[in-house]
Amino acid sequence: MVATGDAVENINLNIRHLLCAIKIMDCGALSQAAEQIHLTQSALTQGINKLEGQLQCRMFERSHAGMKATDTGQAFLLRVKRAFAHLEEFSSILFAHDKLQRSAFIRAISSRQLRALIYIVQLQSYTAAAQFLGLSQPTLHRTIKDLEQLCQQRLLHRSPSGVEASWRAKQLRRYASLFFAELQQGIDEIHEVNGRMSGSLRVGSLPLARSEIVPLAVLTLNDEFPDASISIIDGPYSEQYNSLLHGQLDMIVGALRPAHTQQDMQQIHLFDDQLSVVFRADHPLANRQSISAAELQQLDWVAPAKSTPARHVFSQIFTRRGLTPPSHVIECSSLVAVRGILLNSQRAALLPARQVEVEVRAGLLTVCPMTLTDTDRVIGLTLRKNWRPTKMQQRFLEIIQQSTTVAR
Repeated sequence: MVATGDAVENINLNIRHLLCAIKIMDCGALSQAAEQIHLTQSALTQGINKLEGQLQCRMFERSHAGMKATDTGQAFLLRVKRAFAHLEEFSSILFAHDKLQRSAFIRAISSRQLRALIYIVQLQSYTAAAQFLGLSQPTLHRTIKDLEQLCQQRLLHRSPSGVEASWRAKQLRRYASLFFAELQQGIDEIHEVNGRMSGSLRVGSLPLARSEIVPLAVLTLNDEFPDASISIIDGPYSEQYNSLLHGQLDMIVGALRPAHTQQDMQQIHLFDDQLSVVFRADHPLANRQSISAAELQQLDWVAPAKSTPARHVFSQIFTRRGLTPPSHVIECSSLVAVRGILLNSQRAALLPARQVEVEVRAGLLTVCPMTLTDTDRVIGLTLRKNWRPTKMQQRFLEIIQQSTTVAR
């Protein structure tokens, strides 16, 4: 599966036309904009007309006094400026001491080049990327060669396993993905200005959030915005973090990580969640009010995956009591798999009580009544720094924050 997101696949806007539209909005006059970007007024007019046709909206009001952006045009072009800020950040890294080269890079780069790089880096293959993009391999090779000349360095190298991306290529892939994500939000905001709440929301959901928090919030949002395209993405935290970093997710809901590991992110606290020991309903210890640390150590466990907050909590239960964490564990982060293991063995698992409410009501599993006071985890939202949600995305943030406040 290619996890690049719909924005990269669907957006095929001409970068030069977008730059022209921004310049016209800033200048307020076609003649002044044409002079500054060294194009004829007729070429500028043709570019804007084509852009308006692609977006199916009127971006400017024309009059003798000049050209003024419509409400729709202004909403979209402010988002376009945010999109170009990502490319400008990359060009500042690439040409740190040459302002003219930075400017030339932004004017010369194309959507096709960015899209080609994203898919080749993702798929690590010219052949697979060409098939996905519907291009011939020679065309794709020429596109990348032109991009490398623009960057003044090699971006991709042949390797025994396929195509290996340089560090700069990986950087550009990220900034390009964020560029397309911003443009997609801009298109969604065009629809919002015109009363069509048909935007997109992509939520990364970690185990606790999957079982209750995200599904309920999504259902509430869907009632308010029935035309919205909503995706709930499952997977390990590392994969979701990478997708969020590249603009392929809008947020992650679940256990928060230490702040020092989230330099490009902001985290919003929702609530503190306590973990409990969970057994099969007929387990000998299922109803014990008290279980010693030594007894816990002797149990066969289904443990959370390493590097997760839950695994840290699991280990701390024993280390704080001077004991070595159990080594005879089955490591698993899938609730479905954990459920299957517990139902067919005498193993124990450390889980949030609310995560197994359905199984408990059905008489299949039991949450041990013993309280583990040192098992709190912080549950919340992880967002990209400086991310600006659309109205629909902002409404989802409000819904999920309100619902978790009530549930505390």
